[in-house]
Amino acid sequence: MEGRNHMTGRFRTPVAKATLLATGLLVFAAGCASNAPQDTFKPAGPQAKQIDDLARPVFAIAIFVGIAVMVGTLYIVRKYRKRKDDDGNEFPKQIHGNFKAEIAWTIAPAVLLACVAVPTVFTVFDLAKKPSDNALVVEVYGQQWWWEYRYNFDVDGDGKVDQIITANDLVIPTNRPIALRIKSRDVIHSWWAPALNGKKDAVPGRVHPITIEAPQAKEYIGQCTEFCGLSHAEMRIKVVGMSPNDFQAWAEKQIVPFKPPEGKSANAGWSTFASQCTSCHRITGMTDPTDTTKEFVYPKVVNQVSGEVPNLTKLMTRTTFAGAKFDLRLPTPACKALGENWAATPKGIQNCLNREQLEAWLRNAPAEKAMHPGEAPSPQSRGMNNFNLTEDQIDDLVAFFITLQ
Repeated sequence: MEGRNHMTGRFRTPVAKATLLATGLLVFAAGCASNAPQDTFKPAGPQAKQIDDLARPVFAIAIFVGIAVMVGTLYIVRKYRKRKDDDGNEFPKQIHGNFKAEIAWTIAPAVLLACVAVPTVFTVFDLAKKPSDNALVVEVYGQQWWWEYRYNFDVDGDGKVDQIITANDLVIPTNRPIALRIKSRDVIHSWWAPALNGKKDAVPGRVHPITIEAPQAKEYIGQCTEFCGLSHAEMRIKVVGMSPNDFQAWAEKQIVPFKPPEGKSANAGWSTFASQCTSCHRITGMTDPTDTTKEFVYPKVVNQVSGEVPNLTKLMTRTTFAGAKFDLRLPTPACKALGENWAATPKGIQNCLNREQLEAWLRNAPAEKAMHPGEAPSPQSRGMNNFNLTEDQIDDLVAFFITLQ
């Protein structure tokens, strides 16, 4: 008893109180950090702002209720605590049957719940509305452990629907509704870019729609928020908002047909890619290096259960790879300022290509990201194998990838 009283007394000292207060303030400050890219309290798109406008008053009500309950509890504990002269036979005054009190604690919670429920219902229905006819539709596929994006629209105005397939970076025009159709090829994932909208699960066999809209030409960071396996925490999201003109230029670049590379090293990398990588990866329109008169016939994809791996067409118009875990474009301010067109010039490649990380990935991918690739590609594989490439092959592959613009 003496030890317990001593400890209790120690925690009541000014130093202990100051320490606890400082710890609380530190935790609060950490939560309010201004550089948090996934801060849900910093909405940007109209949908995210609707959610924020709902969440703040709800949190205010919750804080009010929490404080009221805590104050009431502490008051009761202090007022009715056992005293030395208490013989234990005296009971507090009973209020059972007090009509006014019972009406009050029935009506008050009902009013509070109504204040939460009514705006919540209206917001949910409003967010679920079908997007306008001018919305850009993008098919989103969640997969262990990356995101694929597919666009189908008439890019060049020739009356034909063009298909753009990319990965990791979702590029969208600003101030235009983007209708995402969320799907999954394996397990349940969850797509979430906090600044643009709430979460939407990717469920096998189902299509879950969600609408986003980027108000500014900038990057919006997100994350898979449904545990989906070994590299769940490394299944990241990047939404790149572009002005309508820049987006149109980006889209037109995406549908430019594949061109055989020039240069000895790039050609050698082309051959290495065709022999080592095309059992899984695709480059739309790629031709066989041994016969450039024919379109390359891809072998059956076997590397993953879902039968899909990232399409590498126009790889150098992206800024990330490996499920957006790694930067393909160095994240320096000067390189970021170049946008998705960072690799368009030799200087951009020289200054901004994250060559060291890309080479490390080609050298031994399983060592760079937690995966289950197995000894060789198989229907049970999850992720990229180590193909034991030579340093010359790695250099040649990088030279080939640089041409994918």
